[in-house]
Amino acid sequence: MTDPTEETVTDGEETIRERLFYADVAREPGDTNVRHWGIEVHPVVFPLALAFIVGFVALTVGFGDGAATAYETVFDAVTANFGWFYVLSVNVFLIALVAFGLSEYGTIRLGGPDADPAFSTVAWLAMLFSAGMGIGLLFFGVAEPMYHFLSGGGSFFDVPARSPAAARSATALSMFHWGLHPWAIYGIVGLGLAFFSFNRGLPITVRSVFYPLLGERIYGWPGHIVDLAAVLATVFGLATTVGLGALQIHAGLDFLGRNYLATGLPSATWVTTAIVAVIIGLTTLSVVAGLEGGIKRLSTVNVVLMVGLLGFTLVAGPTVYLLDGFASGLGVYLGNFLALSFYAEAFAGADAGWQHDWTTFYWGFWIAWAPFVGMFIARISKGRTIRQFVGGVLLVPTLFSLLWMAVFNGSALFVELNVLSGGILGPLQEHGRAVALFELLSSYPLTFLTSVVVTANLLTFIVTSTDSGALVTSYLAAGGKQDTLARQRVLWPLLIGATAVALLVGNGLNGLQTAVIAAGLPFGAIMLLMVYTISLGLRRELDIHRSPAYRAAVEDATDQGTTAGDSSSKARGRRE
Repeated sequence: MTDPTEETVTDGEETIRERLFYADVAREPGDTNVRHWGIEVHPVVFPLALAFIVGFVALTVGFGDGAATAYETVFDAVTANFGWFYVLSVNVFLIALVAFGLSEYGTIRLGGPDADPAFSTVAWLAMLFSAGMGIGLLFFGVAEPMYHFLSGGGSFFDVPARSPAAARSATALSMFHWGLHPWAIYGIVGLGLAFFSFNRGLPITVRSVFYPLLGERIYGWPGHIVDLAAVLATVFGLATTVGLGALQIHAGLDFLGRNYLATGLPSATWVTTAIVAVIIGLTTLSVVAGLEGGIKRLSTVNVVLMVGLLGFTLVAGPTVYLLDGFASGLGVYLGNFLALSFYAEAFAGADAGWQHDWTTFYWGFWIAWAPFVGMFIARISKGRTIRQFVGGVLLVPTLFSLLWMAVFNGSALFVELNVLSGGILGPLQEHGRAVALFELLSSYPLTFLTSVVVTANLLTFIVTSTDSGALVTSYLAAGGKQDTLARQRVLWPLLIGATAVALLVGNGLNGLQTAVIAAGLPFGAIMLLMVYTISLGLRRELDIHRSPAYRAAVEDATDQGTTAGDSSSKARGRRE
């Protein structure tokens, strides 16, 4: 398809799209960057982000137990006082994304009418899923429902603990936390970044989404603050992921050692730190390999391993029970969808606190991940219509997540209810969340092989996510310039790894959870404003398409017999 808005009469002249649709700014991505030691960075965002991260790591390690106490205080304060904010804002994101996809805006194509998708649909879905969710499903797929089963459905469901009713409630709660809401968070950021970059010719940075409100001031301090918040949220969100993943890999290696090699791994923090070092080393190699050679290939491996593990668990386990559990859990989830979505524990009484540890933590986790996952999704989504974008980002990964949670938490619940009471809950309560999946696999055949596959899958997922985050933070820290050198992108995995180690030393999981919640809060506020600016941008797109000036320009270009191949070099450069 030929887009007349990309046509120009004379070589070097602005295209119709550039004249009518692009933002009216005389700036180029990274035009104020500074260059030292072979790297190119934004003069404000990069040094402030670096100073904040280094200072945070130094204080965490230096204060030791004091840092642990501070983490607990901050976590309790944020969850107690701002849980309502997370609940309401995440629902705004979901409603807005669905509305954009179903409305007249749904036909707008990211990049213009002639933009072709950069990746096949299968590769696109594999990459966005690997970056956005996979590691969490592996870590929480068994552990989370066990806690809800033990509590009798948290503070939302009033059912007896460890009962069949508690099992049904646990399945629904897990589906709620891993269903539509997380992907709506990612989708809003991804849509905003993709639209304002590909359709408005702005840098692919978070600040660009606020052009309808700020105009050229996005290149001033308001824009600096937005991009800085995005960098910090990304680093702390990924540090949490690396820390959680390292804890589970540690548990998996210990499980394999104790059961097959007659020796386990020490539980000391230095072992987990060594695992983090291996993860960062592999991520560095993936960064050097680039998007095609690194992330794309690893994403394919991730999906193959994960689908294989899902299929094995479904077929080798109580298949009919699991499918029944999927249908039953889905029914409870959908039947309580609105109540769950707006639940804020105002009337929970003595049971209050469950939501802070679960729903609020998850919403903060997804929001903290949103800058890097959203930007990565935007980067790979050029050529999709907004309706395709919403359908792909919101529905397909959600269906897989719901099926995954039903199969793995259903398998664990089957063991607890029908095979051995306490068979999974016992080790979970004694050793923590990281062991839950491996304890479940011990009740299946081929335990050694599946445990090795899970450990390998954990490693590839973490590397993929961290590589994606390094790509995104390098864009943000370079003022939106995309052609950054590998040596520059390598810096970010090192910072993420150092932050993960500092958080593990400073009270382990509590430190990781606090970092996510604290980083997600300011970016959640930024995202609410982003919903409004996206609507302004989409409305302007349609208004221009319907304007007399647009029709006249297209007719004039058609009369002159120009072709899309005559686009100016300037326009091509800004769209790359």
